[in-house]
Parts: sequence; structure tokens; C-alpha cells
Amino acid sequence: MSVVGGASTTGLVTRVQNMIMKPAAEWDVVAAEPATVGSLFTGYAMILAAIPAIATLIGRVLFMHSVLGGVFWGVLSYVFTLVGVYIVALIIDALAPSFGGEKNQTQALKLIIYGSTAAWVAGIANIIPGIGGLIVFVGMIYSLYTIYLGLPKLMKNPADKTVGYFIVILVCDFAVYFAIAMVIGLIVAMFAVGAVVTGAAATGAIH
Repeated sequence: MSVVGGASTTGLVTRVQNMIMKPAAEWDVVAAEPATVGSLFTGYAMILAAIPAIATLIGRVLFMHSVLGGVFWGVLSYVFTLVGVYIVALIIDALAPSFGGEKNQTQALKLIIYGSTAAWVAGIANIIPGIGGLIVFVGMIYSLYTIYLGLPKLMKNPADKTVGYFIVILVCDFAVYFAIAMVIGLIVAMFAVGAVVTGAAATGAIH
């Protein structure tokens, strides 16, 4: 499956299935196929990352009866997820020489984008707030395992340095998404305060 021109629906489904069912073998295919930054995002990341975002929107509308809040959270999580993927890929690429690997931004993007497949698919459980979190967590753990398998195949680091490379990436990954969570929290808080102030002002105007 080549994603240079974007993934076809059939190719997309096959890639998702293979990354979940047989990731070790699929990484060999991924490592050899051509791709561009644009095709990786438009042909895969932007499609798969929409699953948890849309599920979050549906969950908030169904269980919290908050259409505006659902849209707000869905859009924020979607945009920042894609931003986070790109940042983590840059970190993976920058760290490669330190662990005997080869710098290659496209391969680093392949690693984090395709490696995130299980987490994104599991994100459909966001439809059920709270309870779905366990399924999402399992998907995240499996995605980390998938990334571990693909690391030496895409970044060409020696096998004996994979564990150290992976641990550093894991720490950086958590740091990036923690920072993103803080930013989202700040935006939400500002939005909430703005809504309260606007509501108070409207009430005062009525009286």
C-alpha cells in the first residue's frame, strides 16, 4: 500500500487491520513504501484521528447533552492530536543519531502515525464517557508496543539500543501530550470563564 497520493479506502482498511493484527510484518511493508508528509496526514492520520474526536462529540451530546461542549472538545482534541503527532515525530527523528539510528523525518512520521492506529481505533469508546476510558487505555498500550516493534525497522537503530531509544521517546511523548492537555485545559477554562461573564452580563442587561 503506497500513500504517496493518499490512501484508498481499501488500502486504508487493510493498513488498519494489519497494524493491529500483524504489526511486526506490516512494519516491513511500511518501511519500504514511499510516502510524503502530506500523504501521511491526509491519507491516514487525519482520517484515523477523527475517530476519537467524533466519538467524544457524540458521547458529550448523548450523555452530557452538551452540543457546543462536544463540538468544542472534539475540535480541540482533533487539532492538538495532529499537532502532537508531528512534534513527537520531530523528536523521534532528532534522537535517532543518539541511538545509532538514521535521521529520516518521513520514516519517523510513519512510525508515530501508523503506530497510533490501535489508540485511534480504540478511541471510538469515547462515545461512552468514563467507562470507555479503559478501552482507550488498552489501545494506547498496544500502540506503544506497536511503535516499539517498528522503531528499529524504520529508524534503523541497532536492536540493542531499541529499549533505551523507546524509553526516551515514551518520556518525550508523555511530556508533549501533558503540555497539550494543559493548553487544552487552559483554553477550556478561558472559554468557561468567558461564557460565565457573558451570561452574567446578559442577565444584568435584562434587569
